[in-house]
Amino acid sequence: MEKEGLPQYSEVVRPWADRRRKRRIFRLVAASCLSYFAYSAYKISANTEKPANLLSATRLQEDFATCAALQRVPEAISGGRDYNKRYVNGTKPLLIQNATVWTGEPVAGTSAEDAHKGKGFAWIQSDVFIEHGLIKRVAPSISLQDLPSDYNIFNAHGRQLTAGIVDMHSHAGLGSLGGLQGDENELSSDINPYVKSLDSLDPLHPEIQWIKSGGVTTSLLLPGSGNNIGGEAFLVKFAVGKEGGRAELSQQDMLADPDRTWRYMKNACGENPKRVYGKVGERGPFSRMGEGWEFRHAFEQARDYVKAQDDWCAAAASIGAENMNSYLPQKLEWENLGAVLRGQVRVNTHCYTIPDLEMYVRLTNEFKFRVYAFHHAHQTYLVPDVLKRAYGGTPAAALFADNMYYKVESYTASEQAGKILYENGITPVYVSDNPVINSQHVKHEAAKAYGYGLPYHVALNGLTSAPAELLGMGERLGKVKPGFDADIVVWDSDPLSLGAAPVQVWIDGAPQFKDPVELKKPLTSPVKPDLALAEDHDETESGKDVVFTGVTNIRIPGLTSSSELKGPATVVISQGKIVCAGSCDAEARTATGKKARTVALRNGYLTRPLTAFGSGLGMQEIMGQPQTHDGSVNDKVWARAFDGLLLDGKNLFAAYRHGVTKAISAPMADNYAGISLRGVSTGFLTGAKTSMSKGAVFAEEAAVHYDLTLKAKTDATPSISSLIADLRHKLLEAVRNNETITDSFSEAASLKKVVEGKSALVLSVHSADTISALLKLKSTVESASKTTLRLVVLGAAESHLIAKELAAAEVAVVLAPLLPWAQSWDQRRSLMGAPLHNGTAIDVLLDAGVRVAIGVDEIWETRDLGLTAGIALKNSEGRLTEQQALDLVSTNFYDFLGLEIPDAGSEFVVYEGSPLEIGGRVVAIADGSGKTEVWL
Repeated sequence: MEKEGLPQYSEVVRPWADRRRKRRIFRLVAASCLSYFAYSAYKISANTEKPANLLSATRLQEDFATCAALQRVPEAISGGRDYNKRYVNGTKPLLIQNATVWTGEPVAGTSAEDAHKGKGFAWIQSDVFIEHGLIKRVAPSISLQDLPSDYNIFNAHGRQLTAGIVDMHSHAGLGSLGGLQGDENELSSDINPYVKSLDSLDPLHPEIQWIKSGGVTTSLLLPGSGNNIGGEAFLVKFAVGKEGGRAELSQQDMLADPDRTWRYMKNACGENPKRVYGKVGERGPFSRMGEGWEFRHAFEQARDYVKAQDDWCAAAASIGAENMNSYLPQKLEWENLGAVLRGQVRVNTHCYTIPDLEMYVRLTNEFKFRVYAFHHAHQTYLVPDVLKRAYGGTPAAALFADNMYYKVESYTASEQAGKILYENGITPVYVSDNPVINSQHVKHEAAKAYGYGLPYHVALNGLTSAPAELLGMGERLGKVKPGFDADIVVWDSDPLSLGAAPVQVWIDGAPQFKDPVELKKPLTSPVKPDLALAEDHDETESGKDVVFTGVTNIRIPGLTSSSELKGPATVVISQGKIVCAGSCDAEARTATGKKARTVALRNGYLTRPLTAFGSGLGMQEIMGQPQTHDGSVNDKVWARAFDGLLLDGKNLFAAYRHGVTKAISAPMADNYAGISLRGVSTGFLTGAKTSMSKGAVFAEEAAVHYDLTLKAKTDATPSISSLIADLRHKLLEAVRNNETITDSFSEAASLKKVVEGKSALVLSVHSADTISALLKLKSTVESASKTTLRLVVLGAAESHLIAKELAAAEVAVVLAPLLPWAQSWDQRRSLMGAPLHNGTAIDVLLDAGVRVAIGVDEIWETRDLGLTAGIALKNSEGRLTEQQALDLVSTNFYDFLGLEIPDAGSEFVVYEGSPLEIGGRVVAIADGSGKTEVWL
């Protein structure tokens, strides 16, 4: 219809132009048709099966030979070998004498039911003979006359001997020193079954040596969790180059199974792939629904691929390969995932939550493949029956002991997860996810799991025989018995005890450390499994009057010391305060007459509360969820932690429940870096509901903090040197400023207190070079102010390099963490401890006379403060007493900051067992609020 009011459109008619236009259109249509027919003919030709005589007969036969390999499912690897294929000629046979051996399996004849309960498992006194890379004999007093003429002898002197640790979740060697580059994730696509972690492995990475020094001999190197299907994983041993007894230095030489009997694949569910790929309206997965589709779509392609191959192989078998009109379908993109469906690949899947677990279990049944372990698996303990519905067999759970609450997916985790899973027929194994946890200390995860109630034999096997079995290497790795690979560790103490370190490590019979450092420790017997650890103690009772009997250790100076007692002490609490500690018969009778509860202990400890220092505790609840944080501050903002406290959270309760009733935290300069702090810290009670609760804040302004780690650089201060210059300028300005500062909460007011010696200055720093510059800064400011600067270094990974200078300058050091590794460039010169180094930073600092304490890096570690101090004690070679170890995580902080030490009479913790040992359990807490909370 013509628009009203507008003139009618018409064009000038040109007959000759009209004819020309028609001819042009005809030619264009004809050309298009010709192109279409030509393209169609090409496609038809390309897709039409060719006559058999046009195909290569050789290739057809090769393809048909491939059919047999496609159908072959790996069988359990047997141990009946004379030689280990990884054996290197020239490696001498070895006789290890006088060892206390954990074979990794119960004695012959033990029923499955009894074995599940731990019966039949024991440490045995034995010799071990190794030859050709294999364990050949395990027997008491092996006769020397039965051995070859040329061999080495290692006398274990009764020390514990186990198979090498098998860590089945690691990314070791896939990045670089100091995080300068990372090759863990291929993020070009969500579905990457075709990439291989082996292509990223750097055999020169120094962390390989560090990890091995923790008794880890074998690791499954998984791609990262940024993809739903991340790619193929590889099982490697950490024997590298000539120093590791190898003939060459290469990735290939690190493969644990040269025959590549089994293959492995990494899948991942949940938040990580969503976070990486989800973009509204553009790409997915954006939700768990999208992830379910991504998985199903990928497995559908793989299923079609497998069917096409099977159809070809069936036809070739029927009519002869030479008569086939096409080659075997082969697509590199789907080869790995096709192998999963054929049962040739052991799938390991990163899944935290019930929705993820159930979705993936449905996937295994829909596409008929087996998943061997769910990793991280924080909610598996809630749904063990869901796991049992998985196709092909029940998957295991690859866990941390208590690294939890760090993201929303791990916020429903439990310290008792391993125990609960095992009771429900699920195998727990303990992993590092290196570099999330330094694999050097993965044994500590299993030790803590034992402390949380997992049977001893399950915890120890969860590092050795159980992961080996899940990896299809159960007849090669993880046990000390004839026919197994000679991957062996001799420990200086029970591997599930705190601070245990290898005396020597052998891989394929070759020693891994030329001159290993052995700490001076007394010979101790293996841990005697404590069945009481499996008992639940979740019920609480609050009261003002309690009597504790059986207190064998009183670790509060000023109260009756344990040495003064002829037997266990009695501790009487009235109105939330200690009224007697020692021989308290009269006080106990009076208290019981008032109907006070009596708690009988077997090995009771009475200590001061522990204090967490230097983390985001109370400033963030879920580390990976900024919505749960106070937030991060920058160089344009000055803040006080008091104003941003976030109390009554799970991390705080976990700290409190483990005897850490006090914390000193500062505003965070970085949402994810534990010690990146800037502003004024606050001291508070971890058990408080709000900052207005009675006694909730014991130091509104505890110290002044600045961040000088590598993360601290900003646009305004783009270098460490500019950060130091800026801080020096501000401090000198504070010295010169004699005017009244109107804003008493400002940065200027805070620094004025520092230069007047009224407040401590806490600097987060790892680099020894940066610490050196700060010592010069301290001297400069003190010369100007004529006042001693109360300087504390937090982090301090490289502080051992300038220990004498720190002592001379009277600078205190808070190590956070106690046992660092080179996660960042400024930590690259960390001491890793025995058998690589003679001690760690704390030992060097103590020898130099430096005042030391132990802080917290990531907030989940807070609950382990007592155990961390226990590690320092066990490996101190006499430098520390038990009381001094406890002071590292309690009173030392108050001394450093000039704060009043809490009243021991009204603030204390009662333990069953030592807080410095695995299995020590909090029985009661008084945090100064006037009541005593008792766990029954």
